[in-house]
Amino acid sequence: MSGEQKGALMYRLAEKLFPICRSITGDGVRESLSIIQEYIPLEIHEVPSGTAVFDWTVPPEWNIRDAWVKGPDGKKIIDFKANNLHILQYSTPIHQILELEDLKKHLFTLPDQPDLIPYRTSYYQQNWGFCLAYRELQRLPEGQYEVYIDASLEEGHLTYGELYLPGESTNEVLLSAHICHPALANDNLSGISVLTFLAQWLLGQKNRYSYRFLFIPGTIGSITWLALNEPKVQNIQHGLVASLLGDAGGFTYKRSRRGDAEIDKVAEYVLKHSGQPYQVFDFFPYGYDERQFCSPGFNLPVGNLTRSSFGTYPEYHTSGDNLQFIQDKYLAESLDIYQQIITILEHNVYCQNLNPKCEPQLGKRGLYDAIGGDSDQKKLQMAMLWVLNFSDGTMSLLDIAERAKLPFNLILKTSKLLIKYELLV
Repeated sequence: MSGEQKGALMYRLAEKLFPICRSITGDGVRESLSIIQEYIPLEIHEVPSGTAVFDWTVPPEWNIRDAWVKGPDGKKIIDFKANNLHILQYSTPIHQILELEDLKKHLFTLPDQPDLIPYRTSYYQQNWGFCLAYRELQRLPEGQYEVYIDASLEEGHLTYGELYLPGESTNEVLLSAHICHPALANDNLSGISVLTFLAQWLLGQKNRYSYRFLFIPGTIGSITWLALNEPKVQNIQHGLVASLLGDAGGFTYKRSRRGDAEIDKVAEYVLKHSGQPYQVFDFFPYGYDERQFCSPGFNLPVGNLTRSSFGTYPEYHTSGDNLQFIQDKYLAESLDIYQQIITILEHNVYCQNLNPKCEPQLGKRGLYDAIGGDSDQKKLQMAMLWVLNFSDGTMSLLDIAERAKLPFNLILKTSKLLIKYELLV
């Protein structure tokens, strides 16, 4: 399947998920995970409200059925069913008549972006409210307004999806995307779509590592998973948090807290050789779920790979982050970068030279004949010397590629040839 076809399929998944009102709990999450199950065999987990997870508690479950505001003329001026960003997430139920002055205390806008609806939440403090464009707020006349929110906030569950793909080793690569944002295409339907198709790709091949995919509500989801799965954490050798992968921006990599983990080196190597614009940042304790995976008590080697960085583009957390903001080709490029990273992780081994005392005679083993017709003959010969010289068990193939300034694929091809000729193990 071509990259263009994959991009179209990922976009189609985002289209399916876009209308669903997702939050950190509730039926919207379940419906979304059920759709993802049509693509990959996710296991759905339900964690009861009130469950203690480190310093946090799983919150009550929130579900919303309808919400609107009617103006003095009896017509709806805000309608949740027209855009689910109109509701303050986790709003408590209400049905009242209010004067405009009192209603304004519960209205959220963006004066500096007057045509966009903001995304706002009140997860851990009971409140109710509506979001709307600032221009719409300015047009509201004095008078009485009917406010209606049909929602429930009660004991239930936090729901998340998990897919574990066992490999030859129990060492794991963790891949995580947050699923809690409604009507935001880049943040994070793009991340969900890319990881879904990355999982499909891995399902079709034999892997050295085991892979764990998490589709979780932001912050409380990763905290909950870590609290309930602490014994599994020791197996995580590499990880990426996927978000903001469908826009036109260059790539952004945020290193793990360790800063020099293998995932950091591999991600930076792939970006450096991708031909795409990119930037790399050191870890900082704000952002997405990498800050939980990289918290001091775990300090896992987990980075965050996005296109545009969060909060740096005008559409972020607004109605501007819609299906027109993301494109097939950018989703396809993002998937390709993730696949390249996984491919290097899978093959980035530490080899040992079986003939380390001086340079082995390659001609008598027929190695020059073996590469005689290769278009990269000279590069391959030089790569042999680099691999043999630095394969002392302390440098990975990626380390050698970086030191030699040769492509990783060439170093990998060389190592396989040397293993075949029993010079390397």
